[in-house]
Amino acid sequence: MASSAPPNPGSTASVVAPRRHIRQGFFSRTLPFWLLLPTLVVILAIQVYPAIFSFLLSSQEFKAGQQTFVGLNNFQRVFSSSAFSASLWNTLFFLVGYATLTMLAAFVIAHFLNQRLRLSPLYITIIFIPWVLSDVVVGLMFRLFVVPEYGLFSSIFANPSVFGAPNGVSILTSAASPQIIPGAPFPPSPALIYLIFAAAWKALPFTTLLILAALQTVPKEVLESASIDGATVVQSFRFITLPLVLPTMMVALFNLTLTGVNGVGMVFSLTGGGPGTSTEVLSFLLYTIGFGRLDFGRAAALSVFMAAINLALIMLALRVSRTEHE
Repeated sequence: MASSAPPNPGSTASVVAPRRHIRQGFFSRTLPFWLLLPTLVVILAIQVYPAIFSFLLSSQEFKAGQQTFVGLNNFQRVFSSSAFSASLWNTLFFLVGYATLTMLAAFVIAHFLNQRLRLSPLYITIIFIPWVLSDVVVGLMFRLFVVPEYGLFSSIFANPSVFGAPNGVSILTSAASPQIIPGAPFPPSPALIYLIFAAAWKALPFTTLLILAALQTVPKEVLESASIDGATVVQSFRFITLPLVLPTMMVALFNLTLTGVNGVGMVFSLTGGGPGTSTEVLSFLLYTIGFGRLDFGRAAALSVFMAAINLALIMLALRVSRTEHE
């Protein structure tokens, strides 16, 4: 009987080596995926799944513990309500005032800090303090300032010689003036104006640092050359400084808009949406419907609408950024 030839160690090694090379090549090519996998799992758990669940929940109605499919009825109920239209106007007025005030104040402060003042690092540290406070803490602090009778600023607002009316103005209880625009809460109530100042104070540090960083990238040589050539301060700002810092200002503006649309903590702790519904913005209306009335179907429908607003703002920011780079 013929005996089988013993295995050739060289041939075995020649077979194993390509397999090991294939495995190592696959692992090296997919290494970025495996490194990102934990983060992707977390994102799926806290972002993607809640978003999909909210979209499904927006087509459901809960009654007596039973879940019923209602299609787009929740969206129809939300968009046809007077509370939605009022909160939409309140959100619009809040965003315009909040973003405008924050951007103007941040630019002025950043301009002075850019002058290389003697104590600029100390000023930057002090200015940054509001940013580390939560929205709820800032709202409670500003609320204590204007609580009737014993608030720090309540006596100032109650002065009739300054704010008119027999008893002046009470931030937390005075209603808005008669509407100038039919169907729109304009002029806004004192509480909404006060809320704008409180939110701007909270957002001012981060916006100031962004603009300050952009101002420090403006070449001093270019400004000096423009001054020697006879350019005024206004011309240097318009044609040199502003174009260079504009991309950063756009980033700051979109950041303010996103935080303004989604922020609810300060409204909750400062005004509670009042007096009446004069400070009830979209985010607070969402909280009220979902956690106050336990109408999760309508709350989910409103959250889908707000998600669409956020997505539109993000796409607009990306479009503006891409245009500036081109």
